[in-house]
Amino acid sequence: MIVNLLKPELHELIKSGDWSGLRDVLEDVPAADLAEIIEELDEDKALIIFRLVPESKSAQVFTYLGKTIGIELIKRLSGEHIKQLLSEMSPDDRVSLVDNLPGNLIQRVLNSMEPDDLLEVKKLLGYPENSVGRIMTTKYVRIKPEWTIEKSMQHIRDWGKSAETINVIYVVDENSKLIDDLKLQQLILTPLELHVKSIIDYSFVALNVSDDQEEAVKKLAKYDRVALPVIDGNGVLVGLVTADDIFDVAEEETTEDMQLMAGMKALDSDYSESSIGDMIKKRIGWLLVLFIGQILTATALGVFQDILKSVVILSLFIPMILSSGGNSGSQAATLIIRALSTDDINLKEWTNVFKREVLSGLILGLLVGISGFIIITVWAYFGGITFNHVWWFSATAVALSLISVVLFGNLLGSMMPFFLSKLGLDPAVTSGPFVSTISDVTGIVIYFSIAVTILKGVLF
Repeated sequence: MIVNLLKPELHELIKSGDWSGLRDVLEDVPAADLAEIIEELDEDKALIIFRLVPESKSAQVFTYLGKTIGIELIKRLSGEHIKQLLSEMSPDDRVSLVDNLPGNLIQRVLNSMEPDDLLEVKKLLGYPENSVGRIMTTKYVRIKPEWTIEKSMQHIRDWGKSAETINVIYVVDENSKLIDDLKLQQLILTPLELHVKSIIDYSFVALNVSDDQEEAVKKLAKYDRVALPVIDGNGVLVGLVTADDIFDVAEEETTEDMQLMAGMKALDSDYSESSIGDMIKKRIGWLLVLFIGQILTATALGVFQDILKSVVILSLFIPMILSSGGNSGSQAATLIIRALSTDDINLKEWTNVFKREVLSGLILGLLVGISGFIIITVWAYFGGITFNHVWWFSATAVALSLISVVLFGNLLGSMMPFFLSKLGLDPAVTSGPFVSTISDVTGIVIYFSIAVTILKGVLF
């Protein structure tokens, strides 16, 4: 809302060249709203607005900008402005910036960094992609167990301004190994003359620097923390991950899973920032695979073409059979993929899942099968069709087929994520179109196999 209210005023100030008035207006606008305003302007106006953003706020505004406008600003900002911008950024934001830049701009940005910041960025870039080390910050406050509360509080006052957060203070030993974390509240409420070691219990939750970023998402949610410490293989405190960074990771992971479940490769950037060519490359592969899968469905139909010629009525119910199996499989796959991603279940529990899905598949299949039989009966009655023995046997074949395909789809959708996870593949690709395509082929075989068994000797 604030963006829509400000845009006319901003355009008028830019048009009149009232830079002083423009600067005054920008000073009171939250960083996230400023970023939204900048993204909606053309490049020239966006550059003007960004240059007028107060130095204390510019780095924060930049972190909210999309990849495309961020790159464009880096191209057009002066070296001095880039240097100032980088100095205000946190280490993890500098790494994110370098990760998103094209090759021709990376060196320009690296050359603009202070020597200490450059060493820090190179160190963080040395960690594996998608690891916790790539998103952690090295700006935190740590204290020693032998310090008094008074000394610790003074240390927090001295160094807290440069830290990412001071909600949690980390206690390390003489070798910088993490031994505990304390809420600031604990320190504030403890008498100043006591030592830190008197209130620690050597119990803490930490991430390893090589952990996958998804692990950080799970742990922050599980333990309801605003930040988690990051340690190396020797237990040495090397950084911390904050909730705001994890929100970004969680959003990226959810977006990637949704795109994979739709039957395509995940986009490398936001939809609005992806070119037509990029989207075609990400989508064409799976479209061709699924197209070939549908050729298998057509082939399966071809095997039973003589039966279709004899009993044309069977062709009327093919869409019903195929959609029921595909929908059941997609539902099961989505449930299991989400349960695996949230650690609600693990890979060792596949037998329990199999038993549950057999039972639920049978019940769902019976409900759908009975509904199918009733619908066919009512349709024939109100359609003025004589419900003779042909319709009776056909309705029975459809009902039994629905039970079978729903059960099969349920088992396929629930077991495929376990199978692909065992192979080290992303289980998200099993949902949606992929499961539906497999269900279509098997649904045809199941349907006509049951129909032949029931109608044999009745119609052919």
